[in-house]
Amino acid sequence: MSTLVFVEHHGSELQKGSLGVLGKAASLGDVSAVLVGGGVKALAPEAARYGASTVYVAEDDSLEPPLPQARVDVLAQVVADGGYDTVLFANSVLAADIAAGLAARLDAGLNWDLVDLTSDFVGKRPALQDSVLADVGWKSEPRLALFRSGSFDAAPTGNGDAQVEDVAVELEEHSRGAKVVDQQLEQSSGPSIEDADVIVAGGRGLGSPDKFTLAEELARALGGAVGATRAVVDAGWYPYSAQVGQTGKTVSPKLYVALGISGAIQHKVGMQGSNVIVAINKDPNAPIFEFSDLGVVGDLHQIVPRLAELVRARRS
Repeated sequence: MSTLVFVEHHGSELQKGSLGVLGKAASLGDVSAVLVGGGVKALAPEAARYGASTVYVAEDDSLEPPLPQARVDVLAQVVADGGYDTVLFANSVLAADIAAGLAARLDAGLNWDLVDLTSDFVGKRPALQDSVLADVGWKSEPRLALFRSGSFDAAPTGNGDAQVEDVAVELEEHSRGAKVVDQQLEQSSGPSIEDADVIVAGGRGLGSPDKFTLAEELARALGGAVGATRAVVDAGWYPYSAQVGQTGKTVSPKLYVALGISGAIQHKVGMQGSNVIVAINKDPNAPIFEFSDLGVVGDLHQIVPRLAELVRARRS
C-alpha cells in the first residue's frame, strides 16, 4: 500500500480534517503527504508530526489562491512519479473539487463520504441515514477516497522528521485559465465548528434570531463555537457556515450542547460523532433525548444564562 494524502492548509495552518486522515493512513502503513501553495514548505514538519514519512512540497506563490485545477496537476504528477496506488482526502469544498478532477484525470475510482478504511482497502460508508455502514471498494488503481469531516481525530504520531521533496510546478494550459480576483474572509470571533472542541448549537426552540445571543454567550464561556440547524439557517437566523447536519457540516467535538433542537435525523447525522451530547429542550418527548448523554427538560431561556454564569465563575 503506497498512500498519498492531500493535506489542505488555510493560511499558515494545516486543516484538522486532513491531519486526521493523515494519521489514519499512517496507522495502516507508510504514508506520504503533499502540500500545495505559497510558503507551504514551512508546514512540512507539522505534516511529519502527524505521520508523513515523505512530504512533497509544491511551493509557488501562483498556487496560493485555492483553485482546484492547479492542484489536480500537482497531484497527478506526484502520483505518477511516486507510483502511488491510493490517494486520500479529507472532505472540504476544495478537496471535493480536487478529488473529482483527479479521478477524471487518472481515470480512477473515487469513493466519497467514507468514515473509515481498513488495511485491506475496504472503505466504510454510512447508508440509510447513517443507520448502517456499507462496505465499498475499488476495481482498479489508483484508489481515491474522500472522508467525511470529523471521521478521525488528529493526533501527533511522529517527531516532525520526514523526507521533504520539492515538486516542480508544471501546470496544464487550461489550468491557468481561472484567476482569483478577490477573496473575502468571513470574520469570526471563535473557532470554526469543524475545528472546535466545544459546540453550542441552536435550533427553532430559541424562538427568534436575536435569541442566538444565548448560544453565543454560552459558547464564549465554554471557549467553543456556535452551530445551527438547517431550519434556522433557512430562516435566515444564522449563517450557513454554522449549519450542522446532513446538508451542512459534520462535526465531532468533545462536547456538543443542543439548545432547542428537536433532533431530526438530518441533524443527528451531522453531530452524532460528538463525544458528549447535552440537550436542553422544554419538550420531554424531543427525539434528541434518545441519543443525548445528558438531557435537561426545561426553559432554555432561563437555564442557559444561569449555566453560562456558572461556567464563567468556575473557569475564573
